[in-house]
Amino acid sequence: MAKYLLLDGMNLAFRSFYGMPELARHDGLPTGAIHGWMRTLWMLEDQEKPDKLVVFFDLGAPTRHEALLPEYKANRSDCPPALAQQFPYIRRITTLLGLGGIEQHGVEADDLIAGWAKRLAGDGHEVIIVSADKDLGQLVGGTIYQLTPPPTANPKLGWRRLDAAGIEEKFGVPPRLVPELLALTGDSSDNIPGIDGAGFKTAAKWLNQYRSLEGVIDHCGELKPQRCQQLVHSQRDAIRRNLQMTTLDTSTTLASDTLETSPGDLPAAIALLEELEMRSTADQLRRRRVIRS
Repeated sequence: MAKYLLLDGMNLAFRSFYGMPELARHDGLPTGAIHGWMRTLWMLEDQEKPDKLVVFFDLGAPTRHEALLPEYKANRSDCPPALAQQFPYIRRITTLLGLGGIEQHGVEADDLIAGWAKRLAGDGHEVIIVSADKDLGQLVGGTIYQLTPPPTANPKLGWRRLDAAGIEEKFGVPPRLVPELLALTGDSSDNIPGIDGAGFKTAAKWLNQYRSLEGVIDHCGELKPQRCQQLVHSQRDAIRRNLQMTTLDTSTTLASDTLETSPGDLPAAIALLEELEMRSTADQLRRRRVIRS
């Protein structure tokens, strides 16, 4: 059995950007997120010692979510210009290191991760999904885990590896009910509206009592607090639509039968880091690859 780390590239790139001070090349090109990206990759390699680490990216093309809700993610502000300038370098260095990224037009990284996680786990491998995204918690169970980065509001919590029990402790429901929980509460980060007044604790209580989203809708006249009864009844179709959006597509068509990445190009990776004036990082990469080989 092999150990796979599947990384949510966009999620971790944003965290790398906000977790680092402003750094730049002599001509002003920002490099802070790239520094943070390399640190994150190496930390994960050292801590988890995976047999294979693969990064997944979004291409930004229309998705199945937008077909259901045109306002999907419309509330997100534009990517900070300093980060937008660094994305091409993050993608390129990732490829040169032989770590991906895996991407597909019209398919979000979450769905690609879901498809590969289920396939790899079905083949008996251990899979660790690295992301803070709540919806990925639904995949956890058996040999699939989620490794979440430290919350920006409380970094002292550190990285947390969650199994099925950890997901249930975090959300109040088992992994299989995470999509139904998010369908009720909504997801502000994705601009998915939920039931007004239905937070995680309230929605989890409903789901644990009535066993499913349809059970909650069927018993909406019994819900507490009482003001939510009419809201759930009147918004039942929207809630069902939400469930389609919060449920990951594990049947996503995959490009191949094996999770193959490019072999990488160490000299080119080192040259790129030196071009970015990240010489100490380039030296560290040389040392790490010599040790690993």
